[in-house]
Amino acid sequence: MAGGGGRNWRLVRADTDAVPSSVRRFMARARQRRLQAALPWAVGFGMVLVIGGLLWMVYATPVLGVREVRVVGTESLTATEVETAAAVPMREPLARVDLDAVRARVQSLAAVDHATVSRSWPTSVVVEVVERTPVAAIRAGKEFRLIDGQGVPFRTVARKPSGIPLAALPQPGPSDVNTRAMLTVLDALTDDLRGQLLQISVPAPARIELTLRKDRRVIWGDDSASETKAQVSTALLKRKGQTIDVSAPTVVTIR
Repeated sequence: MAGGGGRNWRLVRADTDAVPSSVRRFMARARQRRLQAALPWAVGFGMVLVIGGLLWMVYATPVLGVREVRVVGTESLTATEVETAAAVPMREPLARVDLDAVRARVQSLAAVDHATVSRSWPTSVVVEVVERTPVAAIRAGKEFRLIDGQGVPFRTVARKPSGIPLAALPQPGPSDVNTRAMLTVLDALTDDLRGQLLQISVPAPARIELTLRKDRRVIWGDDSASETKAQVSTALLKRKGQTIDVSAPTVVTIR
């Protein structure tokens, strides 16, 4: 600017030494406090990002999706039959698999008594099945229907498995009174009787009869006092006679 009385101003950067050391220390401590105050927020925000990313990967992507359904414990069933019933969607995030629903579908198989379903990280579903154990077989034409210890008919086979008796029942089933009577008797049999038993007939709850080897019969009556009847019948197996009547176990006849 022209003029004799004017002044020319310019900014000059102050040397560091121009700032007192006490002020510098104060300013440094202030910056440090700001950093310390912000650090927890930065760490927390970082953790939220990491956890969110992990949750997204686990629950929303196929990175940890189902790659395998492993079946354990099958005997008469095949692993393929169980896998088909389980119907676990492949590549579905393992964390989102409804284990209860899978278990219910597997347990809908007639041959399955119960099942356990679990996750095996990172990519497997494990289905462990316990199959029903047959205690008797019913003729069904040229085939045989197997019954388990709860009275459930669960499988049809071409041949009767060795070691289990035939059962003659009008309407077999877990709620059938004749079936329940048969199960009571079978559960009470001694090893000797069970080893000789060929067939158990229950046309009515009070008309239970056992057919043994060598054309011998045991008239059982109803299922009351079955353990006593089993002991008495076993003792009489050594005697001659084709028919043992233990329907009244205190008054036994053999002929």
